[in-house]
Amino acid sequence: MVAERTVEDATNRIYESLQADNAKLDLHIAALKAALTREGLKEAVFDPARLVQNNRSGRKLMQAYFRQRGVTVKYLAS
Repeated sequence: MVAERTVEDATNRIYESLQADNAKLDLHIAALKAALTREGLKEAVFDPARLVQNNRSGRKLMQAYFRQRGVTVKYLAS
């Protein structure tokens, strides 16, 4: 059972997971997906400055990985 989290909390846990070599990333993505659904949102927004791989290929890889798990990822404009 995934604990009910807000989108902001789930997003912060994903940032932490990415910093910790992707520890429990799939669990955090599932929590984010549930939070997005509860809050009626269609996509998750991430700040590229907080990503470990803040380059185009890293961002595209993250989008593809999340998309496979049912979460659309967008990035804040820098």
